[in-house]
Amino acid sequence: MFNIIFKSSTSVTFELKNNQPFVTEPYDVILNGKLIAANVTQNVYSIYDLTPNTKYTLSIQKESVEFVTEAEVVCLNVKSFGAKGDGCTNDTSFIQACIYACPDGGRVYIPEGNYYVGPLLLRSNITIELNEKAHLIGDTDRNHYPILPGMTYTSDEQDEYNLGSWEGNPLDCFASIITGINIQNVKIIGKGIIDGNAQNSDWWKDVRTKRIAWRPRGVFLNHCTNVSFQGVTVTNTPSWNLHPYFSSHIRFLDMKLISPKNSPNTDGCDPESCDHVDIIGVYFSVGDDCIAIKSGKIFMGRKYKTPSSNFNIRNCSMNFGHGAVVLGSEMSGGIKNINVTQCLFNQTDRGLRIKTRRGRGKDAIIDGITFENILMKDVLTPLVINMFYYCDPDGHSEYVQTKEKLPVTDKTPYIGKFVFKNIDCENVNVAAGTFYGLPEAPIRAIEMENIHFKYAKNPVAGCPAMMDGLEPMSGEGLIFDNVESIKLTNVSFDGLTKQKINKSNVSTYLEK
Repeated sequence: MFNIIFKSSTSVTFELKNNQPFVTEPYDVILNGKLIAANVTQNVYSIYDLTPNTKYTLSIQKESVEFVTEAEVVCLNVKSFGAKGDGCTNDTSFIQACIYACPDGGRVYIPEGNYYVGPLLLRSNITIELNEKAHLIGDTDRNHYPILPGMTYTSDEQDEYNLGSWEGNPLDCFASIITGINIQNVKIIGKGIIDGNAQNSDWWKDVRTKRIAWRPRGVFLNHCTNVSFQGVTVTNTPSWNLHPYFSSHIRFLDMKLISPKNSPNTDGCDPESCDHVDIIGVYFSVGDDCIAIKSGKIFMGRKYKTPSSNFNIRNCSMNFGHGAVVLGSEMSGGIKNINVTQCLFNQTDRGLRIKTRRGRGKDAIIDGITFENILMKDVLTPLVINMFYYCDPDGHSEYVQTKEKLPVTDKTPYIGKFVFKNIDCENVNVAAGTFYGLPEAPIRAIEMENIHFKYAKNPVAGCPAMMDGLEPMSGEGLIFDNVESIKLTNVSFDGLTKQKINKSNVSTYLEK
């Protein structure tokens, strides 16, 4: 069984219906009776080079589905506008002219070639297709990048207009290679590469210092609606690979996000104050968190009260990052209704990672989080919730780090219910899971069902959470501190030599 989950005028993406994380047994892809791909193993797969407004029959595993590609008005080739694709000529203005000249319902086609570019600004109601051998290569000179101001007063001085963003605050930042501002109904498709080229510039040097403005991302979508990325690879980005910001109905499908393991702040996908986001069939290998869901620091969270909500993260492969799926720490607007299923977490420091702290505010509510059908391999600590995260200049202050019960104020965050089902964790090292709530605001509920932890033979030590007073540990079980309700059903441990459950300040505990 499979579903068509995306169509454009020249491509389609399907997803197998099963419970297997990311990959399955080999199968063949047959289009109009012709074999086009043999021994495919990914649950999510895309087909390209189709004809607009044409009916096709797709057959997989003895099941067939008919679909019709979308119609298009015109296809404009960037080389007709003067782009050279020789890797030397700056092709920014030529490609930008093609984008702006494309009518609603049209397609911009970027053929084979190496296109040296600065930031490209999207326009609404078009498709941009990158040929499999098309390579957008980022300009290495930051002086060539437009600046997006963090805040500008409106003409009546009654409000503010926010363009730039950096780590949860409205700050000046450089435009990204692909930048969308207030656009809608856009598709970026194809098997080409968007390369930030940061390894050949100074983007990864002195990264905590603002130089003119803060670093660009690979893709930045500010207040955008109905934007889809299919198939493209994003790599070597100056900072985060994908950053949708105050946007809705955003889809990232069958992509690859790749940056060196030691590249600074190259998170894979960091949606911030976004609603209805699909991250499906994406392969991650990055230098920081694979997915980090955010909603701003205290100013943005309190002013706009816009949570990140209604996410589907499915059939993804997360590799080598600090965390596979991370919530926070900039989450003052809240995070809710996040479903993560059928994913592979490989050699990340942590699987699920929640980062919050006192000071994030009363709107910093995390609730309705479900993880199901997950395979974790060589993840040091599979599950981590930490309400003492030591970020920001005051991160090590007494207010943030004290383990004493403080009054609940409008600066106190809240963590609600988490559900974990059908998760297999191989080669656990540090601990199966650590859950540290605040004494004044305990984690409301943790439910685990059919979870298996298998420990490495010689587990390495480490700190599972970034909080003061936590010593390195190895081979630990589940640690709960300041949790209201815990329900464990069929949770097993293989190779554990220490205590399975270590709990304190827990109101209700049920184990089956």
